[in-house]
Amino acid sequence: MVGIGAVCWVAAFASVLAPAISVGVAITAAALIATGLAIWSRVPWREACGLAVLACVAAGAAAAHVAVAQPGRVVAAEFAGSGGRTIELELTVTSKVERRGEALWFDADASEVRRGDERLRGAVPVTVSVPAEAATGEKLDLGSSAVARGSAQAGGAGDRAVLVVFAREVEARAAPPALLGAAAGLRDAFVERSSTLPAPGSLLLPGLSVGDTRAVSDELDAAMKATSLSHLTAVSGANCALVVGIAFGAAALAGLPRGARVGVALAALSGFVVLVTPEPSVVRAATMATIALLAIVLGRAGAGVSVLALATTTLLVADPWLATSYGFVLSVVATGSLLLLAGPLSRGLSRWLPGPLALALSVPLSAQLACGPVLVLLAPEVPVYGVIANLLAGPAAPLATVLGLAACLAAPIPVLADGLAGLAWLPSAWVAQTAQMLAGMPGARLVWPPGLGGAVLLALAGAGIAVLLAHTDTARSSVRRLRRVISGALAAGLGVAVGVSALGGVAGPLTVPADWSLAACDVGQGDALVIRSAGAVAVIDTGPEPAALGACLARLGVADVDLLVLTHFDLDHVGGAAALRDRVTTVLHGPATRSSAGQALDDLGEAERVLATAGMTGTLGGAEWRVLWPRAASAAFGEGNDASVVIEIAGPDVPRTILLGDLSASAQTALLGTARVAGPYRVVKVAHHGSADQAPQLYAELAPTVALVTVGADNDYGHPRAEILTLLASLGATTARTDESGLILIAEDDGELVVWREHPP
Repeated sequence: MVGIGAVCWVAAFASVLAPAISVGVAITAAALIATGLAIWSRVPWREACGLAVLACVAAGAAAAHVAVAQPGRVVAAEFAGSGGRTIELELTVTSKVERRGEALWFDADASEVRRGDERLRGAVPVTVSVPAEAATGEKLDLGSSAVARGSAQAGGAGDRAVLVVFAREVEARAAPPALLGAAAGLRDAFVERSSTLPAPGSLLLPGLSVGDTRAVSDELDAAMKATSLSHLTAVSGANCALVVGIAFGAAALAGLPRGARVGVALAALSGFVVLVTPEPSVVRAATMATIALLAIVLGRAGAGVSVLALATTTLLVADPWLATSYGFVLSVVATGSLLLLAGPLSRGLSRWLPGPLALALSVPLSAQLACGPVLVLLAPEVPVYGVIANLLAGPAAPLATVLGLAACLAAPIPVLADGLAGLAWLPSAWVAQTAQMLAGMPGARLVWPPGLGGAVLLALAGAGIAVLLAHTDTARSSVRRLRRVISGALAAGLGVAVGVSALGGVAGPLTVPADWSLAACDVGQGDALVIRSAGAVAVIDTGPEPAALGACLARLGVADVDLLVLTHFDLDHVGGAAALRDRVTTVLHGPATRSSAGQALDDLGEAERVLATAGMTGTLGGAEWRVLWPRAASAAFGEGNDASVVIEIAGPDVPRTILLGDLSASAQTALLGTARVAGPYRVVKVAHHGSADQAPQLYAELAPTVALVTVGADNDYGHPRAEILTLLASLGATTARTDESGLILIAEDDGELVVWREHPP
């Protein structure tokens, strides 16, 4: 089954990322099936042939699913997701409703999409974001019927959601149906009951018990991620196994026959899935448990890996878009590592440790080795204390789960529910305190190369560690030589990693002045600026590559970003977005109609997204910012360079600054004509990397003291051009260029601007 599942996953992954090939994949699979059936009776290797046919059946089914759905998805995306038009959608909520910043996010199926007098009917999967105060009407939860009004953009490549809807308002017209409504009521009551207990254990308890993370603070969430404990707040196989085991055991104690025991266990599992909502990890675990229970009914023992592979294959055929879901990938990888790797690691560690300790250590170690490469794609860092944290928190998590679940179900009996919640709080507080203590220790995160290259590198390192620690036949000379080579490679790699991490992370801020308020990162031919005020941080554009931005932020000591401004969606301004995944609170962006916009916004993970238009204002720490451009629904400057977000910011600790994005001369002239720009400005970020296409009258009005030119060395465009440099010099501006000076920092000292250059002229 493993081979069948792997082939199915590859077909599903390729089909959802490139839907145009799904028809070809399905036809090729059908041809291979026909060929395999035709030759099966005439070949000596019938078993291999039969397995190949089954693999093609699964792959073809997944690809065919995508091929059948794709025409409708394209029509829906073109109908609703172009031009920023206002649309109205009839929705049924299909996920939990989560709060991220000031917005609510949830998945839904749209049965009808309206654009003026035009209507599009048919089930369209969407993801919806709405300001929390704009959600009105009945209770908004899994199963609710609602109407959303706002704008939409096409979902990212591989996403199940065809549209991402940024709603101005969502009106829930019908509360969840009876069973779903009862489950939502139980969750709400449990969250409220937990809130009366001391933090941080109370914040974590609903997540540990029923996967409800609405109470988890940003600080606690960051600590859980930094210590590889965030999986405890996502209901998964362990929770399902506890529920099924308790139900099956209770039925056995009651003397019920085998079939009845399985029925009771399935009923309990179904109720649990409804209670915690069907997230990808929950669906995977529930499907695997159902297959295992079916095997019991049939009197057949099923190997864990085979059950996992069968469950994975079944789900990918039913929903091929799970192939690109990080939650589903992590769930499958973690389960597979426990089934395949934990045993050999336990036997290997028992050479040096007592058996029970070796077994306890092998479980989190195997999960971390397997899941690390996937997690690096989400955030380019490795939790140093992850294994220790899981070892300490592991015994407490099941207690919190069982007692918390019991407290949740006992809501109709307040006295009992309060007592159970109090008992569940104890192990929950232990887990939360463990996360916060270890996250606060020095070097809790090891900076790692981002992207696919970093994932492959960590996978190789993990494989080497597994070979060193797992139980093998060390008597063979080839094994001893292999281990010596791996030991040397890991030692060298660890030295390099620690050195880079220290210079880029722990010691990085010591290599630059501490009192800067504005930084221009050297990210090559692209923009990436950082503004800091009263501890709050804004990043303006991300440059072309995640690695360069990540290294700059690490050197500046920036971990989380309060405001990210994506001026427009050219690669040199948004290509590094993945370095900020799940680290941004609010994204302010320009017109997002091109495909690169969806990819960049998707790379950021969880963040509130706001379309920027002239007139918007806000605060960053002690500073105030204002959007000067683009104008709303501009016909002359619809997207791209000339629709770049132009923002000004000033405050007691931030010199008055204006950032011009990539505006051309015509757009600069139009900006000047709006009368929103009134110089002088202490700092000006020169438009479009110092191209020749500039409006001198705008710069005369801006009257910059310091002009920043963000540009790559030896670029192919000849930036910055002599014309703009001459103009800036004539205005008396001090010009600082990232191609010549590297990282540039600006601070104020007694009213005077101080410019620090990494490479002084």
